[in-house]
Amino acid sequence: MTSDLEASIPAVAPGLLQTWQATSIASVWRRPGDWYTPANEALVEALEAGLDTAPAAFRLGQARCAAGVGITEAIDDMAVLFRAAGFETTPIRSIRALCAGWTDSTPGTIAAPTMTDAESGLGTAEYLSQRLAEVYGRARRTGMPVTTSHALVMVDVSVSDDDPWQRIARNAAVGEALTCAYGEGHPMARLGDGLYAVLVERGADLGPNLASLRDHIGRKARALRVATLMRQPPRVWIEPLPASLRYAHELIASLQRH
Repeated sequence: MTSDLEASIPAVAPGLLQTWQATSIASVWRRPGDWYTPANEALVEALEAGLDTAPAAFRLGQARCAAGVGITEAIDDMAVLFRAAGFETTPIRSIRALCAGWTDSTPGTIAAPTMTDAESGLGTAEYLSQRLAEVYGRARRTGMPVTTSHALVMVDVSVSDDDPWQRIARNAAVGEALTCAYGEGHPMARLGDGLYAVLVERGADLGPNLASLRDHIGRKARALRVATLMRQPPRVWIEPLPASLRYAHELIASLQRH
């Protein structure tokens, strides 16, 4: 009997392709039904033939972007293939090609949701503003001022460069690091290239946790081989929240980088 997983792969597909799909769906891929594209097969064929994988990775980046897949998920998915093929890490040249293909297809292909930043997988400034509105609304009901209950943890890893693939890799790495640190669904956002904000509750451990967060981001950057693409060490600080939602929105606007 043929499983649904096997049915979604062409009969001529090699075993590595099937392993890639099964492992990716079990670990990093969010929508099993739209994993396969001809670009997947082309990348596997190039890898098994010992050819340059960059052209196929570029095509895969284009295909992922066209399907509305975020760059973080696309990079994680491709990393599954190279691990399955016996590589310790994904070659930088292939990651760069994937990012270039994804960037190349972005204009006119998809419109990133206004609440989700496609490069980091985090929220946008609009999303963070919405979550702040919830916090300020709760403060009005409970009588506990936001100035004493919450704050923003700011992370800055920005460097001076104009390379789009480096920007994407940097944002993807920090997005993954922050998601690992705070968990899926925690209110946080990318406010610009290399600048991120996390909405947190104030507590006795808020200050000490900043050093741990900085070290965690540094370790993740080294693990993903993008440490040279970002500020070292990352700059992490606490941004106090103002007394009113109006001023909180103005604060977010002032922090944004365009």
